[in-house]
Amino acid sequence: MWTPSYSPMDWEAHKTTWPNAHLSRFVQLPGQRWHVQTSGSGPVLLLLHGTGASTHSWRDLIAPLSAHYTVVCPDLTGHAFTSRHLSQSPSLPHIARNLNALLEHLQVWPHAVIGHSAGAAIGAQLLLDQTQRPTPVLIGLNPAWLPLHGVSSWLFPSAARLLALNPFSASLFARLCSQPQVVKALIASTGSQLDERGLDLYQQLLQSPGHVHGVLQMMRAWHLDALERALPRLKGPVFMHLGANDRTIPAQQTHSAQARIAQAQIVRVAGLGHLAHEEAPERTSAQILEWLSQTAR
Repeated sequence: MWTPSYSPMDWEAHKTTWPNAHLSRFVQLPGQRWHVQTSGSGPVLLLLHGTGASTHSWRDLIAPLSAHYTVVCPDLTGHAFTSRHLSQSPSLPHIARNLNALLEHLQVWPHAVIGHSAGAAIGAQLLLDQTQRPTPVLIGLNPAWLPLHGVSSWLFPSAARLLALNPFSASLFARLCSQPQVVKALIASTGSQLDERGLDLYQQLLQSPGHVHGVLQMMRAWHLDALERALPRLKGPVFMHLGANDRTIPAQQTHSAQARIAQAQIVRVAGLGHLAHEEAPERTSAQILEWLSQTAR
C-alpha cells in the first residue's frame, strides 16, 4: 500500500525569515541530519525545545544568554529541519544517545542544560546516561519529567499511536493547521498567549506534514516511567521555572518531580502558561542567568 513520504521542512524555503537563521548550520551524522543554531562564547548552554516546537522557541533568549555563554540549540529528532533517524525510533533513550553523538561531533559538553517540557526530560536522560562527564546544571522550563497518570496516561499515548499508525494523519492535521484560528486555539490550550509572530512560527511548523509526522512518532515512542524512577539519581543543581497558568503539565506533576529531586529549586511565575519562556523571554533569561551565577558562587 502506498504511504506518503515525510521529509524535514525545506530550509531553502524558510531561511530568509526563520529566527536567527544566520546562526544555523547542518550536521550530518550516521542515520540523521541535524539542524543546530550556535552563538556566543564561553561555557556551553544546551537548549532543548519541547515536543512540537523547534529552535524558534529560543528566538528571544539566544541573544541575552549568548552574551555570557556559548549557546547550542538543536532541532530535536524529526522536528522542523532535523531529520528522523533512519534506523531508530524517537524514544527518550535513543534521542538522548543521538544527542550525545551530536555533542561529541561538535566537541562540546554543556555547563548547563536548559530544557522546555519534553526537552527537559531529554536533558535529564542525557545527564543520567553520561555520569562519567562533568555534571551540568539542569534547568527545566515547565518540565515534563513524569508520565501522566489516570485517564491521560492511556488516552493521549493511545491517540498518538493511532494517529502515527495512519500514514495520512500528519498530512490531514497539517492541512487543518493551515487555518490560523486552529493554531491560535492550540496555543491557547497550553495556557499561553503568544504574539502574532509567535503564532505564525507555530503555524509554519504545524502545517508541515514532515514536522507533524515527527511529532506524532515521538509521542508514540514516549515513555517516562524509567525516567521517573531515575530522577533521584540526578546530581548537581536542578532548577524548575514554571508558568503558573500551565494547562499542559498539571501542578501536581511538578510537586511530585520536586519531591523526587532533593536539590531541586522552583520559581513559579504568575500570569504565564506552558510557553512561559516565549511569553516572557527577558524575565526567563534573567532567571536563568541568576541561577547560573548562583551555582558559580
